[in-house]
Amino acid sequence: MRKPDCIIFDCDGVLVDSEVIGIRLLLEMTAPYGVSMNEAEALEEFAGRRLKEVIDILQTRTDKPFPEDLEHRFRERSFEVFQQEVEPVEGIKALLDSLTIPFCVASSGPVDKIRLNLTLTGLISYFEDRIFSAYDIHSWKPDPGIFLHAAKEMGFPPERCVVIEDSKAGITAGVKGGFRVFGYAKEHNAKELQNEGATVFYSMHELPQLLKLA
Repeated sequence: MRKPDCIIFDCDGVLVDSEVIGIRLLLEMTAPYGVSMNEAEALEEFAGRRLKEVIDILQTRTDKPFPEDLEHRFRERSFEVFQQEVEPVEGIKALLDSLTIPFCVASSGPVDKIRLNLTLTGLISYFEDRIFSAYDIHSWKPDPGIFLHAAKEMGFPPERCVVIEDSKAGITAGVKGGFRVFGYAKEHNAKELQNEGATVFYSMHELPQLLKLA
C-alpha cells in the first residue's frame, strides 16, 4: 500500500468517545416504552447509523408508541450528557498533531453535534473548515455518499483517500465508495469489521505505520 493523499475520519467512536454514551442514553429513553436491549447488542447493530433510522428500528421492538418528539428530546438530552462525559479517543490528538497530509471528518451526525463534540474534546481546531455531515447531503451510512462528498470537497479521488471507521455501517459505506478502509476495533467486533472489508487496528498509535506515514 502506498501513502494516502487524504484521511477521512468518522467522528463518533473514532475522534470522540461518544458512541457508547449516545447508545446508552437512547436505550434509557426508550426503555419506559418497552424496549429491552443490551448496550453491546445495540452498539453492534446501530453504530454509525442515522438516529431517525435507529429510533424507527427500536420502535418495531415494542407495541408502545414513542413520543413524536423523541429525536428532538434525545438531541437536547445528549448535548447535556456529552458536555459532562465525552472524551477524545485515546491517542487521537497525538495522531492529528503528527499528520502532514490533508484530513477531514465525515459523520452521519448533524453538524451542530459534530462541532459540539469536537469542541468539548479540544479537537475542533483540527477540523474547523473540514467538517462534512450526512445531513448536508441527505445521504447516510451505509450509503457511501458522505465519504464521496468529503473526498470531492477535499479534492481527491476515493482511491487516493483512506477512511477511518469503527462501525459496520461506516466500513460498508467506505468499501462501497471505493476507499481503503481501516477499522478501529475492539476485541469483540474485530472479526465483523474485517469481514466488511476493513484493515483492523486497535490503537491510534498503530495508524502512522499502517498508513505508511511513519
